[in-house]
Amino acid sequence: MLKYITAGESHGHYMAAILEGFPSGLALDLDFINGEMRRRQGGYGRGDRQKIETDGVEILGGVIKKVTTGAPLGFLLTNKDFKIEEMPELFRPRPGHADLAGSLKYDQGIRAVLERSSARETSMRVAVGAACKLLLKAFGIEVAAHVVQIGSVSLPQQDITVEEIRKSAKDSPVRCVCKKTEKAMILAIAKAMKSGDSLGGKYEVRATGLPIGLGSYVHFERKLDARLAMILMSQQSAKAVEIGDGVKLAGCPGSEAHDEIFYGKARGYFHKTNHAGGFEGGMTNGADLVARLTMKPIATLARPLASVNMKTKKVEKADFERSDACAVPAGSVIGEALVAYTLADSFLEKFGGDSLAEIRRNYEGYLKHTRV
Repeated sequence: MLKYITAGESHGHYMAAILEGFPSGLALDLDFINGEMRRRQGGYGRGDRQKIETDGVEILGGVIKKVTTGAPLGFLLTNKDFKIEEMPELFRPRPGHADLAGSLKYDQGIRAVLERSSARETSMRVAVGAACKLLLKAFGIEVAAHVVQIGSVSLPQQDITVEEIRKSAKDSPVRCVCKKTEKAMILAIAKAMKSGDSLGGKYEVRATGLPIGLGSYVHFERKLDARLAMILMSQQSAKAVEIGDGVKLAGCPGSEAHDEIFYGKARGYFHKTNHAGGFEGGMTNGADLVARLTMKPIATLARPLASVNMKTKKVEKADFERSDACAVPAGSVIGEALVAYTLADSFLEKFGGDSLAEIRRNYEGYLKHTRV
């Protein structure tokens, strides 16, 4: 139902995105979208570029008088740090980056590879996801993420609501809901920065207000949890995705792994636990969505690892480009956007219509059906 494509390079003149399939009739809050863009730039451990750029987009199409028309939405971000033509070519690929494979695959220099493979591209995914958040919010669906691990420092696993995440992680420099853990995370990042190293970690995304039945069990491409795993794995530095209790379920008996079903007239069907992370059979089950993504450490190191000069074939240290020491807090904002986009796509697939009013009629009728 929804489809987006991004264009542009890290140090190019513009970054752009087109989002197709968005319904008419939604008030598109540009201040909210640009606020999400700025959230992506924050977080302790970010590099110098965030001091140069203040990300914000302009709307190129699909909106008249601040309301969507049903036409494709166009977003444009102008880079202030525009100097791609002046950037030197690189010959020493960074271990863990797209440099080597991309250079060989496309038969070109490393510069072109890193300009497009850079996580700078995710700025446009955040813009797209912000529009999708506004659509979901119109139907009472909210998405929020928080950081649960940086390096060896982990937040004790806990059940937390979207509202609590927003309240507790809002002002945290590492987007952690626990002040004690936050302090330990900051110290770990500072230590890595001092030694020229980098750190990865893990963030958790939650969504609340989801109806039963988004996604489908009938075909692998329609399973919503699988689609979420795919899009989250498309984020730069992603290495693993968990849904619900994830890998912990490997060590649990079935009696402790599954969520018992209950019914109440006001709520309809519901669960008192959420080991499944809001999914059963590839479909939402009415509980909160819970997904976690593990990010590897940034591949660009101030203390470079061994590499090979692609011109001379001699062993040399990898090239260094300015970089973050830890991008997990920023990654959590990107994760929110990716989840919001995928949920909005599935929501429109289920309740589709060309306008917000038509979708609302379909949605309200379905809710009555599921609560009988």
